Amino acid sequence: MNKEPSIYSICKAIKTGPHPPPPPADMFDPTSVMALFLVTSEIHLLFIQKADVKGYPWANQMAFPGGHKDETDTTTMQTALRELEEEMGIVSKNVEVIGSLGHFQTLNNKDIEAWTGVWNQADTIEFDTSEISRVIKIPLSHLIRIHTENRYHFETPGIMQLVYPFEDVRVWGATAKIIYHMLNLILK
Repeated sequence: MNKEPSIYSICKAIKTGPHPPPPPADMFDPTSVMALFLVTSEIHLLFIQKADVKGYPWANQMAFPGGHKDETDTTTMQTALRELEEEMGIVSKNVEVIGSLGHFQTLNNKDIEAWTGVWNQADTIEFDTSEISRVIKIPLSHLIRIHTENRYHFETPGIMQLVYPFEDVRVWGATAKIIYHMLNLILK
C-alpha cells in the first residue's frame, strides 16, 4: 500500500469489520486497552513501554494503555477510558471512541477487549514512571510497511514471528495480535 489511509477509512474499517468474539464467560479475567490514533501531519498510534520492574511479568513490553475491569466499570469501554486517564492523564472527553476491535486472549488467562479511539491531543501526557517507562508514538505508515513487507496480510504468522519493530523497541505478543487484526481490516 503506497498511501496511508485516512482516519475516515480507518474508522469505517473498524466499525464495519468482523472482530474476534469474546471467550466463554468466566474463563478469563476481563481487561481492556485503548488503541489511540493521533492525527497530525500523519496518523500515529500511541503506545506505552512498561516499566523495567524486577518480577513484573510485562517489564519493558510495549502495550496500549489499559488494564483490569473494576467493579465500578459497567463496560470494558469504561475500563479502557478509566485506565487511559489513570495511566496517562488523557480524559475521556478528549477521545472520540471509534469502537471495539474484539477480544484477544493472553497466556495468563486475560481477555483483552481492544477499543479504538481518536485523541484530540488536548491533554498533557503524564504517567507514573513506576508503571510506565515511556510513551511512544508510532506512525501508522511504519506499521503498515512492516505488515506488508513481512507479508502478514497473506498468511497468519505464528505468535513468535508476529513482531512490529520500531526504533529500539519491538511490539509483540497480544499487542502485536491487536495491531495485526487492525491492519488487516484497514488494508482490505
